[in-house]
Amino acid sequence: MSAVANPATVAECLRVGAGFSQGDRTWIAEQFATLDARLAGFHADATELEVSVKDRNARGQKVTLECWVAGRQKIVTTSAEEDLHAALNDVRDDLRRRLNDAKTRQEPRHNKHLRETDQPEGVPAQAAERADAETA
Repeated sequence: MSAVANPATVAECLRVGAGFSQGDRTWIAEQFATLDARLAGFHADATELEVSVKDRNARGQKVTLECWVAGRQKIVTTSAEEDLHAALNDVRDDLRRRLNDAKTRQEPRHNKHLRETDQPEGVPAQAAERADAETA
């Protein structure tokens, strides 16, 4: 994978939505900082994150984290944890898992250079070694 000239970071890409104030943005970005390593593979100008909360500090609050990366489907993670910090950690961890899953799905399944051998296709390496030993 080629290096990204302007890698995405949470601090650069995060927007706060309903239920949060601009003052909350700094501590949320600090909690989400562990996502930086995962986001670094994407361009900052093509990546957006938005976090919002419905019914903040009430029973049944719902935290939503949305992630848009150009050329990929939008990823939405939610949490109904009653503690706001726990809910933010929950959506952060779920987003990290889903970004990893999306990356794995896009990698080629059959990486030719990993399986290259001198054996003809369809002949297991052990069978070829036995055949070589028998002819020697």
